[in-house]
Amino acid sequence: MTSARSAAARPRRIRRALATGLAAAAVLVTGACGGPARPDRDAATAYRITDRTPAAAGTVDSFTWSVFAEPTTIDYAYAFDYPPNQILANVCEGLLRWNPDLTTSPNLAASYTNPTPTTWVYQIRPGVRFHDGTALTADDVVASLRRHLDPATASVWAYPFRNVRSVEPTGPMEVTVTLAQPDSTFNKYLAAGPGVVESAATLARSGKDYGNPQTGVNCTGPFSFDSWTSGQSLTLKRFDDYWNPELRAKSGRAKFVFLADPTTRVNAFQSGEVDGGWMVPPDAYASLGSSRAGSLYFGRSTSVADEVVADLKGPLGDPRVRQALLMAIDRKGIVKAGAGGVGEVADSLVTDNLWADAPTAAREALLKEVPAYPYDPAKAKALAAEAGVNGQKIVIATSPLDSQTTIITQAVAQAATAIGLKPQIDSVSAEKYTTLFTDPAAREGIDLFLTFWYTSITDPLDMYGTLQTGAFGNYGNWSHPGFDAAVDRAAGTYDPAEHAAANAEAQRIALRELPWLPLYTQPVSVFLGKRITGVRPSIAYLYYPWAAEIGAKG
Repeated sequence: MTSARSAAARPRRIRRALATGLAAAAVLVTGACGGPARPDRDAATAYRITDRTPAAAGTVDSFTWSVFAEPTTIDYAYAFDYPPNQILANVCEGLLRWNPDLTTSPNLAASYTNPTPTTWVYQIRPGVRFHDGTALTADDVVASLRRHLDPATASVWAYPFRNVRSVEPTGPMEVTVTLAQPDSTFNKYLAAGPGVVESAATLARSGKDYGNPQTGVNCTGPFSFDSWTSGQSLTLKRFDDYWNPELRAKSGRAKFVFLADPTTRVNAFQSGEVDGGWMVPPDAYASLGSSRAGSLYFGRSTSVADEVVADLKGPLGDPRVRQALLMAIDRKGIVKAGAGGVGEVADSLVTDNLWADAPTAAREALLKEVPAYPYDPAKAKALAAEAGVNGQKIVIATSPLDSQTTIITQAVAQAATAIGLKPQIDSVSAEKYTTLFTDPAAREGIDLFLTFWYTSITDPLDMYGTLQTGAFGNYGNWSHPGFDAAVDRAAGTYDPAEHAAANAEAQRIALRELPWLPLYTQPVSVFLGKRITGVRPSIAYLYYPWAAEIGAKG
């Protein structure tokens, strides 16, 4: 078995940044409601968090959905980016389900127990069929989960299985997972990619071709794989034998069209060429918010825009320099100019909603304990000088394919200049930028790069575990014994108060040391054309079968 400190955490792709643009506006946040956002073109951008768009009044034959990039695969073991996950969420299902309100509920596992701290027992739901008509059994669950344990698979979801000792069928419809040590996040991850169940026979038959355009997948979701035309689109069709009547698809087909250019996507929304899409470019919030072509909505998110410190041996190696840089970044200005005015300055590397399981009193106290770095260029410059900053060069990597990324990079460079550093912006292709998250060699000579980091479970540990010593996502090789110990304590306890306290200690250390610099949070955005409705706007769309609820507008 591998330890938490050596196992690979998942890389978070930059494509989230490449999908968005800019707009200059201010922010007004109101409570949750069901209406669309209607930004004023000439005044402040007002937005509301919508729990659910109006329910569908009926079915539709099909709808077309824009995706900003074509997936390289829809194999669940490698699906860890916005394009593949938003498609796969409607085709494949996990043992548990992450709901739009960020709660977790049973799914392909009808129930589960935790009889000992190192044992999880899952009762597999009877009467479920794969898209080829075969019945779901415990053997399918075992084969699916074991792929993450196999080094030959090289699953991007290996980290959640770091403490798994065995996955065994203990009955025709029962699976038992034995852990080497208690792990408070393991069960939660089974509502995301780690819990996806595929037919064991399909996995064996498809081999390395599993999940490609010719083979597709064979799962249990409300839609089945239909066709994939490389470079153009991927189509799903309704699975009429789907087991869950509450989530049976209201559309006969869902066609995902790959539209990389933000302007092309927005034009497609306006013309009705496509019926909708997630991740609306911020520079289109005003026009789409008042469009007659449809409605713009914002929903729950766990995303934080961060600057990753990739080199802790260079000028940014001193925590005081990182603190000074963060204080010198005009983050409110970034939200206004780069995020369309829709978002909030982030005081943490995680969003507040991830603390939902913490006891109420403890949660309120924890949120007050977060170190703050308000915008103060003069104080920042003095702190940097104290740390010995005197014209040292730093390299900021970026990719110039969208305005939001450009604005953030320029703001960070201006802040670096303000505290006495000499920033150099290194602009690379989108493909090369992606390698910063996967190849340590690509990060050589780079001091900072941008990521939009979301969590896949409702737990701050999904983020902070990424920063443990030796974790794959710890891109700057930051190491702090106290932080590692706090993360280990959080992972090792199922008690909500103890778990929250350990997470909070990890957070305090991370925000003092700043291995990553938190910039701002931003809600999920989605545009629905005038003929469809039913979506529940939430970051859970990456794992929840959101397309099944889309139907005809009344």
